[in-house]
Amino acid sequence: MDNGRVKKGINFVNLVDIGDPAAIAAEYERQGADELVFLDITATNQKRQTMKEVVESVSRRVFMPLTVGGGIKSVAQMQLLLKAGADKISLNTAAVVEPQLITKGAQKFGRQCIVVAIDVKKNSATGQYMVFTSGGQHGTGLDALDWAEQAVSLGAGELLVTSMDKDGTKSGFDTELYRELTERVDVPIIASGGAGKLNDFTAVFCKGKVDGALAASVFHYGELTISGVKDTLKKAGVNVR
Repeated sequence: MDNGRVKKGINFVNLVDIGDPAAIAAEYERQGADELVFLDITATNQKRQTMKEVVESVSRRVFMPLTVGGGIKSVAQMQLLLKAGADKISLNTAAVVEPQLITKGAQKFGRQCIVVAIDVKKNSATGQYMVFTSGGQHGTGLDALDWAEQAVSLGAGELLVTSMDKDGTKSGFDTELYRELTERVDVPIIASGGAGKLNDFTAVFCKGKVDGALAASVFHYGELTISGVKDTLKKAGVNVR
């Protein structure tokens, strides 16, 4: 999301307008999506709050769970979005800046409601996965696997982990990243970044051992359908709804 519109880019840059969020959400519900994730990718940098109106508009059109994030810095903001129709709150930059915000949200709404989103870039020299914030613009120096463990210990009930290197490239998910993460934490992990073909989904579930896979470009542009992905996963023995 950017200024109330659905956008998509590559490696977090060169954003292209996709369309109206409520209309797109309704189409994905028709196709059988299990969950929608709305991330306001410029909210933190522009120092504004995630659009409450967008959440209200979408929640009137669809009945699947909605995860909403971007620019959320307080329990009060979380409550506002949950009342508007969100089911889960995603924290990214704010969680790094103020880790106790994870705990405050989990204590107030239950840890199943608090998703910590982690944007990850691999250091080509060391092979270490590093955490980036502010829409991928700020390197934190944090090790992604260590931060994932800390976020869970603070109360995160789910992790949404995006490979910035893979984002929008359609070259496949970073299965190594997710396999390492699933060995370190015991909460659901949603893989994001790199979906391009049907077998990419099979690989991230079977090799990465994740609980969910998020994709944007392949669905936004009609290159794949949600039902097609689910059929492929079922044939591979992956338990899907």
